[in-house]
Amino acid sequence: MSQIRIPGSSGYALMSDKSLEFYKDPMHFCNSRIHSYGSRIFQARLLNKPTLFVCSVKGMKELLCARMSVFEKDPSAVMHELYGDNLVTTEGEEAQLLRLSLMQLFRGKMLDSYADYINRVCARNLKDFSLSSEPVAVYTMFKRLATELMLGIFLNADAEESAALSKQITQLSTQHWHGLISAPVKVKVSVWSSAFTQALEAKEKLLNIINERLQSEEDGLISKIKNVPFPENTNATQHLLLFISALIPKALASLLTSFTVELAGTDKINIRKRAQENEDYLSHVLLEVERLWPSFIGGRRIAKQDTTLCGYMVPKGYLALFVAFAVHRDPEIFDNPDEFQPERWSGRNAGQEKLLCCFGNGSRNCIGIDLNNVILKVFKLHETAVRV
Repeated sequence: MSQIRIPGSSGYALMSDKSLEFYKDPMHFCNSRIHSYGSRIFQARLLNKPTLFVCSVKGMKELLCARMSVFEKDPSAVMHELYGDNLVTTEGEEAQLLRLSLMQLFRGKMLDSYADYINRVCARNLKDFSLSSEPVAVYTMFKRLATELMLGIFLNADAEESAALSKQITQLSTQHWHGLISAPVKVKVSVWSSAFTQALEAKEKLLNIINERLQSEEDGLISKIKNVPFPENTNATQHLLLFISALIPKALASLLTSFTVELAGTDKINIRKRAQENEDYLSHVLLEVERLWPSFIGGRRIAKQDTTLCGYMVPKGYLALFVAFAVHRDPEIFDNPDEFQPERWSGRNAGQEKLLCCFGNGSRNCIGIDLNNVILKVFKLHETAVRV
């Protein structure tokens, strides 16, 4: 394929930045340009950097799989300062070694060992939900449920048995998270400190709590992670900080909320009942929720040399952003892409689960996908039972 210029324009520094427009409404931003350019790959200036927007399945797979050695993860000083060296912030061989070391905690018997706790937490929280006679803010409830699950699985801190500790960690995790969405400015005076400074302080407190748990706990994942052979410059504490961060509960709560909203109403009774009775169909419902309503906008990579993507010329230093919701609505792969059709996963799209990028794709996808699916299935079986 001949090399051709990327549709659109990256414009000039500052003057042409489209960050506000994009983050205000990513779906409209991408759809309007796909329509204008007649291409699901285009360029614009984002965060004051020339950026390639990837909105097709073919482009996403080439970016994250076939050409992953050319497009590396976009290094983020803020992410690294807030989380330290871990699976997300490392590159190359070190990242692969970390994956191999940590995968044992998310497979087989270890995964089965979490099932009872997941079932108990979901049953208790959804029982309270079903008994409520007042409107419920479901996202808030699901975030609380997801946080409880993460603290129990990763720190062996049961919310029922360790209520004060769970509350303390949750508050610190929220404060820590605000560092990612604030200006990375360190300011502290006698009566005030910046959100980023507060986030760094929360990080240190969280690391102290994690270290105490590592030393005292003899059961669960936290006892197993102590024996993982980590590469140099990283350790169990840094990874547990990532695992209990607010990022994961927010992502899980987003999917749970999307599922609840998508299957709400009297016209969805048959779908809910079928999902409760048929595990394969439940899996297809889950896939369709992930396809239509992914938890994350996508992910960024950076071209470390002049290269191409789907035949387009990509200069060294260009960012490439795969936009999950747009990739998942690629009409070349998904018929009627805006419609909720679980049946597509037993029909035309059967066996094409790996064309989704809700949790990344390729060899750098999320290592907790199987754990996520266990949680979602247990929750949805309880939730559909409550509704039906």
